[in-house]
Amino acid sequence: MLHLRLIIPAARTEEATAVLAECPGVTNIVVLPGAAREPRGDVVLCDAARESANEVLGKLEWLRGEGSIAVEQVDLSLSKAAEDAVEEAPGDPDDAVIWEELGQKVQADSRVTWAYLAFLAIATQLAGIGVLQNSPILIVGAMVLGPEFGAVAAICFGLLQRRGHLIVIALRTLVIGFLVAIAITYACALVSHWLGWIDAYNLATNEEVQFIVKPDRWSFIVALLAGAAGVLSVTAGKSSALVGVFISVTTVPAAGYVAVAAAVSDWKELAPSVSQLGVNILGMVIAGTLTLVVQRKFWPQVGRRSSI
Repeated sequence: MLHLRLIIPAARTEEATAVLAECPGVTNIVVLPGAAREPRGDVVLCDAARESANEVLGKLEWLRGEGSIAVEQVDLSLSKAAEDAVEEAPGDPDDAVIWEELGQKVQADSRVTWAYLAFLAIATQLAGIGVLQNSPILIVGAMVLGPEFGAVAAICFGLLQRRGHLIVIALRTLVIGFLVAIAITYACALVSHWLGWIDAYNLATNEEVQFIVKPDRWSFIVALLAGAAGVLSVTAGKSSALVGVFISVTTVPAAGYVAVAAAVSDWKELAPSVSQLGVNILGMVIAGTLTLVVQRKFWPQVGRRSSI
């Protein structure tokens, strides 16, 4: 269940509550006349099944400019009325995509932040060390730590909604993030090379992690599967599944390999690593976008959607 808090101009409260009463899956409607001070108006509280959220938000879109809508996840609801509302709503709660929520999430994840750069830089350095140490465990750790899928999901959503500005921002985030992460990892690897800790021999004896620089048809297939699974995990709120997506694709390890290969002047390894990085991102974007298209067009529980 979701909990909605609406601030509504007093003159339109009856109109809004009528909309809530007519929508399947909405219950526990409470009206507090004159309770809101900024903006001024009435406060209306209600609970709604996830499957009904798009219809409710779509019909109350006008509140975006005249009032306010806040939506919270209800972790526990002990109510026969709430149970009946979930049964009345079409589809299954785990399958419902709340498009407004997804839009805000991917927009937040598409920004360049210090936390994003720090996590990506640390993940890329771990991957670089994993390459040098021939350690698949470190490579997997780097995959899990990488935060880049948020920007990939933003590109998918931008393509679905034809939001060019969001696509540009997300692409910029990916490019800046990987350039910064590769530059930092390159600098650290270069210092290690000057100290005599590493050389090109390390890359010649790392058979366990050679999959990073051997893009093939399977790399693209894995990227497609990971992109579909990643979008499904984001829309369904399944964080455990998203971890599996991170482990599936070698974007961060490829970036780490690029940095290390450049530091030890092993130029022949650069092109395959960059190709692996590009193949993974392209595959995830294609599959992620198609997954969103399927969710929006064909799944009945997302057929009623807001006007975003």
